[in-house]
Amino acid sequence: MSSEEDARRIAAGPPPSELVGTAHDDGPHLGEQPPSSVSGSQATAPYDPLRLCIFATIALLGWLAGPVALVVFAGVGFAGYWKARRAGLTRSKCYLRDTRLVLAYLAALTAAGLWGIYSLVAGVGR
Repeated sequence: MSSEEDARRIAAGPPPSELVGTAHDDGPHLGEQPPSSVSGSQATAPYDPLRLCIFATIALLGWLAGPVALVVFAGVGFAGYWKARRAGLTRSKCYLRDTRLVLAYLAALTAAGLWGIYSLVAGVGR
């Protein structure tokens, strides 16, 4: 499978963690409920706030790396959305929905990060 096909599949489908095939079944996957261990009862698993942990980790990386992290994350996101848009994606699961808005948002973030790097290097505001 080519990288272009992978990008289309990722942009159009479920999260990457659901795309990875495994050789063995290691339990419930994202979005699935674990099987009930008590027969006859409808036990549900407690909510796992994984996204909150991911957001905190991204915030930590942003805090540690500053505008460089912003440029990297926004640049990678822009490249991914650009490729997906060229492949035909017009609606995103992103809050902004329209891929043109997402691209504009990511371009603005990249520009803000580049300005931040410039201001750190040039000593703007000292």
